[in-house]
Amino acid sequence: MRNIKVIMSYKGTNYHGFQRQDNAITVQEVIESRLSKLIGLGVTINGCSRTDTGVHANEYCFNFFTDSPIPCANLLYAANCMMPDDIVFLSCEETPSDFHARFDCIAKEYLYLIRNAPAKDPFSGDKALFYPYPLDIDKLSRAALNFEGAHDFTSFCGSAGLKNQENRVRTIEYCAVKKCNDENYVKILVKGDGFLYNMIRIIAGTLIFINEGKIAEKAVPGIIAAKDRTKAGKTAPPQGLYLNKVFY
Repeated sequence: MRNIKVIMSYKGTNYHGFQRQDNAITVQEVIESRLSKLIGLGVTINGCSRTDTGVHANEYCFNFFTDSPIPCANLLYAANCMMPDDIVFLSCEETPSDFHARFDCIAKEYLYLIRNAPAKDPFSGDKALFYPYPLDIDKLSRAALNFEGAHDFTSFCGSAGLKNQENRVRTIEYCAVKKCNDENYVKILVKGDGFLYNMIRIIAGTLIFINEGKIAEKAVPGIIAAKDRTKAGKTAPPQGLYLNKVFY
């Protein structure tokens, strides 16, 4: 039995997230169905993370076990021929039998993309949040630094996640707000050892509230300490969110 590791990229617009569901089309369902046809055997994949409806991935890792003798180079080529245009396999390799895409992942980097321009871009409406008002990058950068370190992020957990009685302490290595090479776009980059449900989208929404003066720039430590979702900002829309990198 071979353990195959795949790095892929996908646009999440047409999917109800990554994880398989009974009543909606998902990235996992599409990949498993088409790989099974390609290999001639049933395939179940282990994804590195869940992503929500409309969320994208620049780099996503999964693994699966198979008895198929197809070489990885051939598998990569053939799988890309069978996948829809919004799912692309970037690499494919055989990996040790004990590798698991989720449990062996030590960190992830997420990107939240904002189109900060007077007019919408008709080609990026499902790939970035449109925000036509001025963004104070220096102010937001200072506020973002407060998310770094190990904290209980209950205040930045969506309601569905709050139902789980889990440890909500996560360690954020960096949280940065930067202009993109295209001056019409701003990105929020966050790397950490794990994330709660909707955590990045709530961080993005809180930074937008700080930009608008609805939350004070220096309020983030107090919001974290409160462990109260109502103290943080709105949950930003999903289309601006990308799983950007995975680390092993």
